[in-house]
Amino acid sequence: MPDPILAHVRQHQSKIVDLIRQFVECESPSDDPGAVDRFVELVSDAATPIGKVKTVRARGFGRHLTCELGLPGRKKTGQVLVLGHSDTVWPIGTLRTMPFRESGGRLWGPGVLDMKAGIAFVLFAARALRDLETPVASKVLLQLNSDEEVGSTSSRELTEKNARRSKAVLVMEPGTGLDGRLKTARKGVGDFTIVIRGKASHSGVDFEAGASAIVEMARQVNHLASFTRIDRGITVNPGLITGGTRTNVVAAEARVDVDIRVRRLKDAPVLERKFRALRPFDRRCSIEVTGGLNRPPMERSPEIVRLFRLAQSLGEQLGVKVEESQTGGGSDGNFTAALGIPTLDGLGAVGEGAHAANESILTARIADRTALAAKLLAAL
Repeated sequence: MPDPILAHVRQHQSKIVDLIRQFVECESPSDDPGAVDRFVELVSDAATPIGKVKTVRARGFGRHLTCELGLPGRKKTGQVLVLGHSDTVWPIGTLRTMPFRESGGRLWGPGVLDMKAGIAFVLFAARALRDLETPVASKVLLQLNSDEEVGSTSSRELTEKNARRSKAVLVMEPGTGLDGRLKTARKGVGDFTIVIRGKASHSGVDFEAGASAIVEMARQVNHLASFTRIDRGITVNPGLITGGTRTNVVAAEARVDVDIRVRRLKDAPVLERKFRALRPFDRRCSIEVTGGLNRPPMERSPEIVRLFRLAQSLGEQLGVKVEESQTGGGSDGNFTAALGIPTLDGLGAVGEGAHAANESILTARIADRTALAAKLLAAL
């Protein structure tokens, strides 16, 4: 006999697809607060019948949204926080070249995987619990941040405040791979900017009077590469270099922006000290280093494993094999896990192509992922 929640969700799958379509066709890039606010309004309209919606202003970004879901069950003990984000990496107008469409057993479009489908899943998970009058023991708070794709600078405080009030956090980011593995560990993420200042001179007339910031930067970048320790999960990526003015001028300034990733929090201070200790090879040059870790790692703890095992057992009831993964990418779950709150990530859609032209989700996995979210909320 099929699981009643799964059966209910399957009956409503066309409605879920329709809501995903509405979400995808409301473009919401991080750097366009007005566009994000329009999307938040759309989510509010969908969530209002099933919960108490509030929005929070964020300077420079669209509004953050929270919704206390009205779920069955008389007595609520503790809180479960469900995290998502309303922003995408796609600029306004992307729909002209990447329109929402349904073909080949998939839904396609900008933001469909990361992570508008996941938001629709939560709302329909709540509807299923309400329609089936399935008791839920905990208060459930849905929070959507408007700046996750650009570092969560304005939402982090709200996320951590609500996480401290919660006994568990469920993150509706997409799963890993086409089997949709959940995420029990994520690397911490940081950025450093290194500016080197040398001395300009005419490269033909007065070459020796100059001190090239570009030559110095080349030596520094080679040194930075030695900070990577794959065996420890530490990567250092000089991702963007700029410098100089003309080919016939010895460069007076150069800059490199560096991405760092760490698997363990204890490795971050060691890596930061190495950056702060950089010294010029050419003493005529100076070095300025700014930045640091901005997302702590989500380390695989016993509490996270217990939460994953619960999801695994609930998946068995749905006839789905639930597996785990670790990833180098960060999410807002990094913040909650670093507080010691059991956090399970990757509960959203199953698909591929996040941030890429082939962004898509598998329609065959819509029902079981929505049902798994509902069963987790009921079990917690």
